[in-house]
Amino acid sequence: MDESRLTLLPDQKLAPLLPALQGRLAQVGSSINAQNFSSILDGTMKQLIHGIVEGVGATEGSIWLADQAAENLTIAYNTGPNSQKLVGKFKQPLTSGLVSMVFSSEQTFIENEVFKNAFQDKTLDSALEVRTYAMIAVPFYFLDACRGVASCVQLVSPVSEAASPKGFDGHHELAFRNAIIILGRLIEHWAIRRTIGLE
Repeated sequence: MDESRLTLLPDQKLAPLLPALQGRLAQVGSSINAQNFSSILDGTMKQLIHGIVEGVGATEGSIWLADQAAENLTIAYNTGPNSQKLVGKFKQPLTSGLVSMVFSSEQTFIENEVFKNAFQDKTLDSALEVRTYAMIAVPFYFLDACRGVASCVQLVSPVSEAASPKGFDGHHELAFRNAIIILGRLIEHWAIRRTIGLE
């Protein structure tokens, strides 16, 4: 027997409560939306988001959450200077755009010179008067479901003659994806502790 390995089995006294707990956590997951998402983020979660956006060399990052009607992704958190204009307000229809493609397919997307991609919806770029040069977008899972998308971008001025950014590579994509997985697990930890009364 390997005494250095911890074996942790479910407590049978808690087994009868499992369906109720799962049901309650599903309700919690459904109740988290673009309007209230920021209120559940503690300092560690915010530091994680901002740290990975800066770490991969992105200009800014966003968390997008699907609405209950499954019609749009709405920006629920943004690290950029226009966050107050975007959070809870900017909606991307699930029928168009790259972040919607990531949500629907649950597949990671990474691309440089993304402004040349015919599937990019340029509505947000036009509103902010920027050009998205590079993007990483990953499915955002928490509480047993894909509930949105996390993205980070490198932005440039559409009229600038400055050199293009370096873009993203596979190492950036892996680091960003892993950080978003951790964020999802932190949210689950928060939800479970709240649900069972530990906070």
